[in-house]
Amino acid sequence: MKPICAISTPFGTGGIAVIRVSGEGVHALVDRLFKAKTSLMDAKPGTVHFGRIERNGETLDEVLCSVFRAPHSFTGEDTVEIACHGSLFIQQELLRWLIDAGCRAAEPGEFTQRAFLNGKMDLTQAEAVADLIAAQSKAEKDLALSQLRGSVSAELAQLRERLLHFTSLVELELDFADHEELEFADRTQLVALADEIEYKLDKLLASFRTGNAIRHGIPVAIIGAPNVGKSTLLNALLGEQRAIVSDIRGTTRDTIEETLVIDGILFRLIDTAGLRETDDVLENMGIERSRRAAQNAQVVITLLEPQMNEALTRENREKNESILDFTAGFTDIIAYNKADTLSPLEREQLGKNAILISAKNGDVEPLRRELVRLAIETMDTSAVMLSNARHYEAITRAHDAIKRVQEGLENKLSGELLSLDLQDCLSALGEVTGQITNTEVLQNIFSKFCIGK
Repeated sequence: MKPICAISTPFGTGGIAVIRVSGEGVHALVDRLFKAKTSLMDAKPGTVHFGRIERNGETLDEVLCSVFRAPHSFTGEDTVEIACHGSLFIQQELLRWLIDAGCRAAEPGEFTQRAFLNGKMDLTQAEAVADLIAAQSKAEKDLALSQLRGSVSAELAQLRERLLHFTSLVELELDFADHEELEFADRTQLVALADEIEYKLDKLLASFRTGNAIRHGIPVAIIGAPNVGKSTLLNALLGEQRAIVSDIRGTTRDTIEETLVIDGILFRLIDTAGLRETDDVLENMGIERSRRAAQNAQVVITLLEPQMNEALTRENREKNESILDFTAGFTDIIAYNKADTLSPLEREQLGKNAILISAKNGDVEPLRRELVRLAIETMDTSAVMLSNARHYEAITRAHDAIKRVQEGLENKLSGELLSLDLQDCLSALGEVTGQITNTEVLQNIFSKFCIGK
């Protein structure tokens, strides 16, 4: 394959920029432009060399060249990484000189794609590279790093290898169909294996909700009556005026979403329209969206005013009870706003475990701590966890196939029919790691990468 080159650092002016060059013959190719005491052709792998980029007597820049030799490089090919000064002109001119010398500009994700094709990583690890680059929180970084190290790959490879062994035995029986008394695959062991695989795939599928939340942010819906302070709370958590705050009921007519990182965990906060009975058509549409947001969120904050007899009218108490009825069964946090209006005795009567905040005064730390506590309870980035929709879809098909195998074994189906479902399961598992794939899938995956990676 023709050598490829690209700028691997973010676009713009900076202290330095890195241009990556990979492919057969790149040491000789870069040597045509690189002038130094040591030729890159003779340089030892893993060394860095200072020199100048020159062409036809013109010096472009002083650079450092890092030398990697196949197969000990990111792509598995001969590679040179050129660190130059971060001038946009120098970056673009150096790319042009490399292309003139025999390179071509890399496509998005092409370096990682070559690493996959050269066996340096499987497809789940390649996708984890993009996730690691895009990570916005510590939890997301930890999850991507775990997958890059092969957590998902290792789990699926073990299952696939054992399943492949039994599939081979079942198909061997088909070759001796004339001898019905021959049974190479012990059905009892196959039942046990199918049960184990079904259990592990079911566990992986269940992990997707958490993994997807870590990757895109844990959805947190803020639910409550009008004027209880939901938008003020959103602004207080974000530390900026994102939502419009007004004493007029029904100001928030639609959901507002913003992301926030607390202690390395990404949350997706959803401010919703106040819940109440109203004849306003637009407000009712907003309330319906509030209901859907609450049902789809992973964490629901029900925001109330403190329920003190001397502090609230009967109407307000009924309003709070109505909100609690609505969120019963799926609310995760009940927080009392406007706590600054309470006396010490009233605070005590609410109980020591009550989450008391004052969104208007920015006193929301108890709520922040509770959000982190709930998130940590549900997250274990050291565990094998799915976070990729493509993986989820393929493992769902593998799970369906192994369920058919279980049913077939229970109904004593022939080896021929069992073999079809076993092959479906193997194929779906192979699609996750890239053992079975096609060009269109690869192009779709790597087209989402940044150029230079």
